[in-house]
Amino acid sequence: MHLGKVIGTVVATRKDENLIGTKLMITQPLSMDLKPIGEPIIAVDTVGAGIGEVVLYVKGTASRIAARKMDSPIDCAIVGIVDDITIDN
Repeated sequence: MHLGKVIGTVVATRKDENLIGTKLMITQPLSMDLKPIGEPIIAVDTVGAGIGEVVLYVKGTASRIAARKMDSPIDCAIVGIVDDITIDN
């Protein structure tokens, strides 16, 4: 799993039929200290995340499993909303 922050939404009126009914969110990957890393990605939201929330996301087959759409072209899915992070140094 990876940490990210939802920074926007994507609306696509025409898309693969297996994506109909999915909510697409622009997610900025984050480091463990919540700093942006890399380029934003588009993820299917499976938990009702909102803009500005820190989330957990998965990639690859795990994302299709989370979305319960094994025949879909999904490569990234939001699977949790983060309440708190504690790192013991």
